[in-house]
Amino acid sequence: MDKFTKVTGVATPLMRQNVDTDLIIRIERLVDNVTREGLGPYCFEQIRFKPDGSEDPDCIFNQTPYRDAPIILSRENFGCGSSREGAVWALKGMGIKAVIAPYFGDIFNNNCFQNGLLPVALPIHEIEQLADEMTASPGNARITVDLENCQVISPTGRTIPFQVDARRQHAMLNGLDDIALTMSRRDEIEAWQASDKSARPWVWL
Repeated sequence: MDKFTKVTGVATPLMRQNVDTDLIIRIERLVDNVTREGLGPYCFEQIRFKPDGSEDPDCIFNQTPYRDAPIILSRENFGCGSSREGAVWALKGMGIKAVIAPYFGDIFNNNCFQNGLLPVALPIHEIEQLADEMTASPGNARITVDLENCQVISPTGRTIPFQVDARRQHAMLNGLDDIALTMSRRDEIEAWQASDKSARPWVWL
């Protein structure tokens, strides 16, 4: 997993509630043997493309300057719906590094941290103001999401703090998934095993 410290860039204001995992990536794409790295082009395909496969110019993801934006702004319950880790893979494949919403689907939220995509929970009024600042100057406005200092810096320079579990923060700053986190404590684990083998040898038979 790649390390995440901060990202600065355009934020796409996808200001809708209940963006579910099926909208992010259709289940058919996950059973068609598409590789994890190949899901990006299909992210949000139901709103990005017309039935004939051409881009929908009305979709914000197809508009300048949002086409390559690394951040998404959204409303409540982003990532709800079925449990599919492919939703996070698709977002990452599309170039998304952080999503800012009032709250997220629980499983999606966990999948984000497991794959190096940062979910940032902020009050809806803060997100609406960020969206307003983005659309007021779409060619120049930039947002910074700073994990190390747990803050979002708005296009106008406002600093908005956010909270993240200390263990998850450490893991993302160091590029560690759960397996890597466990292995980082290998010496402690082996010391405990040696102690337990001495104290309860019958357990290890």
